[in-house]
Amino acid sequence: MFRRIAQLSLLALLSFNVFAANDDLDDLRTSNIAQDEWRLIKQDRAHDIKAYDKRDLGKNLRSFKVEYEVETDLDTIARVYFDFDNYRKWFYQVQEAKLLKKVSATEFYYYIVHRAPPTLPDRDAIIHATIEPYTAKRGYALLTLKSIPNYFPAKPPLVRMIAEDMTVKWTPMGGGKIHGVAEGYVDPGGVVPSWAINYVQRQAPYQTALGFQRVLKSPFYKDAKEKPFFSLTD
Repeated sequence: MFRRIAQLSLLALLSFNVFAANDDLDDLRTSNIAQDEWRLIKQDRAHDIKAYDKRDLGKNLRSFKVEYEVETDLDTIARVYFDFDNYRKWFYQVQEAKLLKKVSATEFYYYIVHRAPPTLPDRDAIIHATIEPYTAKRGYALLTLKSIPNYFPAKPPLVRMIAEDMTVKWTPMGGGKIHGVAEGYVDPGGVVPSWAINYVQRQAPYQTALGFQRVLKSPFYKDAKEKPFFSLTD
């Protein structure tokens, strides 16, 4: 058993080292791409998902953006997005999530723990969230997330993330479809090789959108009668 675990660990490390080399080559191939311009890095036509990254001026790490379409309504989206205990079922590499404080119907704080790539310590973050509910005049619902690293002391061996900031915008399109766009910037804190950061930032938005689409179809959320804990509508 121990030999098998060692073999699996070695395979994981080799896989990440290969990715690191490929990532360095990719950076060389795309060095002519201007900063502050979105680059399409994945298009999944079967699931209507597009993922992008961008090298921002003045930042060492890439920003991300993911766009998708779903057949659902804002109440179902809210039931999924604000069910923190079940984030681990769909949110990329989430180990734990829980609500910390409800400030109002449109403002709250929550805690989240992410699994890190092999050989690196896991990360945690405290997020301050605000909701701009959908109105006919506004035409969309907006969730803004901002990490607050010093909300409470770090919890070693977890490494506190410096930034896990994003906006998530949901725009009803008619015909029972909603267009979603998540855009943001993540700084995992601590000492992390650039290839590991790039790997996560390329995988996490797409995999999260894919998982989100999947759980939206669950009768647990889709057929629920109760209102979500936080609402995306006025």
